[in-house]
Amino acid sequence: MEVILLERIEKLGQLGDVVNVKPGYARNYLLPQSKALRATPENRENFESRRADLEAANAERRSEAEKVADGIAGRSIILVRQASDAGQLYGSVRPGDIATALNQQGGGIDRTQVKLDAPIKLIGLHIVRIAVHPEVVVEITANVARSAEEAELQAQGKSLVDEQAEETTVGYEEMIEDEDSESETEAEAEADGAVSTDDGDEDAAADDEDQQAAPEEEPRAS
Repeated sequence: MEVILLERIEKLGQLGDVVNVKPGYARNYLLPQSKALRATPENRENFESRRADLEAANAERRSEAEKVADGIAGRSIILVRQASDAGQLYGSVRPGDIATALNQQGGGIDRTQVKLDAPIKLIGLHIVRIAVHPEVVVEITANVARSAEEAELQAQGKSLVDEQAEETTVGYEEMIEDEDSESETEAEAEADGAVSTDDGDEDAAADDEDQQAAPEEEPRAS
């Protein structure tokens, strides 16, 4: 039996193909599931009319999607959230949050079109895919930060978290250097004191030796 496929059927054909199948397969599956029509002249004509409408509608949707995609591709959105000093968000950024921020810039998308493998839980720059149409997918950047100032730094390729960590490291290194310098000064002072003590001991010893070597005076006769 010849039938006209109304959708793609695996191992059988694409939408609009006229194929020959077993009568039982057509009557028991394809026809009752509205997946095919009998390939009669009337149905052929009817299908051709419907196919044109379907293809036109699909082309229009794709064209509109491409316009939207051109307008948002490569765009950056800022989402200010509370986070710890380490950059861990108190919560997360989800597709609805991204869709809302993007639509505030005239994006015109739905949250179901935002493709996230998992919610965003760290501050930073995150690449997000937007499926404007099943065949039209673009990428945007979600700039998640604790403030507008931090978002600006991140957009410039800097990280406030890294800067804070660097400042802490520098401060620690300076503190260690100061402690080492103080230790060296104390060591030098102790060394100088030890030398002075040794010199004093030597002088005292010399005086004792002089006193011992001096002759005793004989007693005068009365």
